[in-house]
Amino acid sequence: QVQLVESGGGSVESGGSLRLSCAASQHTYSSYFMGWFRRAPGKQREGVAAITSDGTTNYAGSVKGRFTISQDNAKNTMYLEMNSLKPEDTAMYFCASGLGSIPSQSLFTEWRYNSWGQGTQVTVSS
Repeated sequence: QVQLVESGGGSVESGGSLRLSCAASQHTYSSYFMGWFRRAPGKQREGVAAITSDGTTNYAGSVKGRFTISQDNAKNTMYLEMNSLKPEDTAMYFCASGLGSIPSQSLFTEWRYNSWGQGTQVTVSS
């Protein structure tokens, strides 16, 4: 099972930027997918952005155009660049990984992921 460690969370003002990182212990399979999820206070966890091992990406509508997901395969690290942050982006952000190949429309299906990080808090003040 892949070990995942998130970092980069913090507190920013509305309109600010943050970059989250997710370091993976290793990818033992050539085909995998990774995603960022978030859970805001009082809400269910939701998918934010996801990326496959071949570079296919998917974004939630609420973050499209503001967030960018990327990965550095040499470093086994995934990133989430978050710009134009809004108070409603305040949440605990989790990274997750899964094995194999799945349709892009399934990249926000949580049960498909078998490894999860502990989360990093992002707080955006107005």
